[in-house]
Amino acid sequence: MSAVNLRRIMRFIRSLLLAALAICMLSAGTPAHARSVFWPQFRYWWGDHHFRHKHQHKQTKSDLTKKPQVQDAPKGPLQIIISIADQRISLYENGALIARSSVSTGVERHPTPLGVFSVISKQKWHRSNIYSAAPMPYMQRITWSGIALHAGDLPGYPASHGCIRLTNDFAIRLWHLTKRGTRVIIAHEDVRPVEITNPKLFVPKPKVAAASPEADTTTLASNDSVTGTTTHATLMPNTDGTKRSDPASAGVRAQKVLPISVFVSRQLNKLFVRRGFTPLFDVPIKIRNPAEPMGTHVFSAMEFQNEGAAIRWTVVSIPEKSSFNQGTPPRLHKGSPMPDKANVALERIEIAQDVVDRISELLTPGSSLIISDHGISHETGRDTDFIVLTH
Repeated sequence: MSAVNLRRIMRFIRSLLLAALAICMLSAGTPAHARSVFWPQFRYWWGDHHFRHKHQHKQTKSDLTKKPQVQDAPKGPLQIIISIADQRISLYENGALIARSSVSTGVERHPTPLGVFSVISKQKWHRSNIYSAAPMPYMQRITWSGIALHAGDLPGYPASHGCIRLTNDFAIRLWHLTKRGTRVIIAHEDVRPVEITNPKLFVPKPKVAAASPEADTTTLASNDSVTGTTTHATLMPNTDGTKRSDPASAGVRAQKVLPISVFVSRQLNKLFVRRGFTPLFDVPIKIRNPAEPMGTHVFSAMEFQNEGAAIRWTVVSIPEKSSFNQGTPPRLHKGSPMPDKANVALERIEIAQDVVDRISELLTPGSSLIISDHGISHETGRDTDFIVLTH
C-alpha cells in the first residue's frame, strides 16, 4: 500500500472518530433531569420543556432549529409558580397551565426565599453585582437584594445563591412573555391557582366617562422602563384652517390603566392598595379572631369575558412550613381544603363599605388581593409591588 493511500485512510478514520466524539458530547449536553415529558395537552414541544402552541400546525425539523420567536401576547394575566421541592417552574395564563420546566434554586446556605413576589426589572444581558460578575442572561429580578430568574446551569438539584436558574430556551421564551409586574409565587411544595367564588371578593363597578380622582399616571412598560401616561387631545379645525385641541376629548386616548394590588395583613390589621409599583392608600381593618392564623392566599382577577360580566377570581394558597413538614402535601383539586381556607380567611375580614367601593372602582383584569398573616416585607419598596415573605 502506497504512503499516499495510507495517509488518506488515516485521515478518514480520524474524521470518523471526531464525528463520533462530537455526537457523544452533544447527547451528554442535555442532562436527563432537565428533560420533560411531552404532554398531549401542550401541543408545542420545545427543547427540554413544553409550551402550549398558539398555532395549529405540525412542527418540522427545520422549525426546531430556528431561533425562538417572540410568543403571542398572553390572553390573560400571567402567573409564575415555583416549587422548591420539585425544582420546577409552572407558568399559568388566565388561570390555566401553559408551560412547565425544571429549575435550580438556592442551596441551604443561600436559600431561595418563599413568598409572593413580582417581576420588578428585566434585562437580557446582566451580570451579578454580588457574585464576581457572574452572567445572568435573560434576567428577571424579583427583589432588589439580588433574587432573580435567569438562564443558568441546572445540575438537577438546588445549586444557586438564591436565584432561580432556568434552562436557556425556557428563559428566553419566558422573558419575552412577561412584563414588569407579572406575579411570581415561590412555595416549598407545588401549588396552583383554583377558581373561587365568594361574596367578599371585590366586584368591578361600571366605568364612567369622568376620570376618577384615584387615577394614577404611572404605566409599566413591557420591558425595562417605566413611562408616564400621556393624554392626547383631538385637533379640531379653526375658522382659519389651522388646528386647535378639543379639551372635551382630552384623556379619551389615555394609556391603559394598570391593575391594582390589595394587601391585607393580619399582623398589621391594615389594608394597603398599590397600582403598579405606586402606593395609593392604606386603611385600618378589623379581623375576627385576630390571634388565629389565616395563612397566605393570593387572589387574582382574571380577564373579563365581556363588559359588565361577573369577574372570575382564582386563588393560590401557600402552605406554611408546618404543613409541609408533616409530610402530607396539600390537595388542590376542586373541593379541597385549600380553597376552603381561603374562603374562611375572606369571611374573617371586615372592610368598610366606602373602602370596598373605592377598590371596586379601580379593579381591572390582573388585579390581585393578597391576604397574609405576615406584614409587608422589607423588600417592598417604591419600585416594587407588595413582597410578602412566608418563611
